[in-house]
Amino acid sequence: MMHLYAAILIFCHIVFHRGECTLTSDYSMPSAKVSELTNKVLLLNAEVLKKQTDPFLHRPFQTHGYDCTDIKDNFGPNSKAPSGIYIIQPEGTHFPFEAFCDMDYRGGGWTVLQKRIDGTIDFQRTWLDYMDGFGELSGEFWLGLRKTFCVLNQKNTSFMLNIALEAEDGSFAYATYDNFWIEDEKTAFIMHVGRYFGTAGDAIRGNRKEDNQNAMPFSTYDMDNDNCYPSCSFNDTKVTSCSQHRSRSGWWFNKCGSANLNGVHRVTRGVEISGIQWDTWMENNSSIKIKSASMKIKRTHYPFFK
Repeated sequence: MMHLYAAILIFCHIVFHRGECTLTSDYSMPSAKVSELTNKVLLLNAEVLKKQTDPFLHRPFQTHGYDCTDIKDNFGPNSKAPSGIYIIQPEGTHFPFEAFCDMDYRGGGWTVLQKRIDGTIDFQRTWLDYMDGFGELSGEFWLGLRKTFCVLNQKNTSFMLNIALEAEDGSFAYATYDNFWIEDEKTAFIMHVGRYFGTAGDAIRGNRKEDNQNAMPFSTYDMDNDNCYPSCSFNDTKVTSCSQHRSRSGWWFNKCGSANLNGVHRVTRGVEISGIQWDTWMENNSSIKIKSASMKIKRTHYPFFK
């Protein structure tokens, strides 16, 4: 309604200066003019709403690069790009969008796909939310499957995925995969990871064959692709939807698997189930309780970092 009111004021202001619009207290404007004005206002309002919901907004800004690695590589030999929000436009795409670039972690150049910090953003979201992205790039967010696909599927590029984890006791671990990519929307963004390296364990493949989440499509509570049809057994529990079982979070589930970085933030929500999950990071035969997590990708110009 505010957009509609603003559009009326803007339209009338423009017409007034043309000597064509007069708003009077006796509402003497001809009905034809009222109808014309109403139609134009509705068109303006529709355009405003379209721009608000378009995940790839037309932005009047010059892009900084194809992705965060490209920005780092082209920033200049005598200066360092700071971490922060940049405008990127992956090669072969038509629209730029904002992304958070981590220029400090392990050499910089990382495009951040997901970040969990303090539980301020709800990750119990629909399929459309996970496709388009949500949250605040300066805090907690999910970049969006569509945007992630655009970055990962540039020509003649390959990317590594880094998952950084922090436990409730302040300890840290990470998992890195080379040759990370996802398929397009028609396949529900099937995920592929290559070699694993790290200290948190390979939770994506898990410890058992049936836990392997590699080459699985993405699932949400309203878009179920998790292989639990009509049901499956997980930890001796009958499950019909891994997303529902994991508190309506979105992830690449497989009956249901050992990894899910989008569960309920256990620290701030005060719950003991369905938290941020990376079950191969263990201590005393128990999974670590995770407080924060991030997913970020970087072009692979060189062998696996040590």
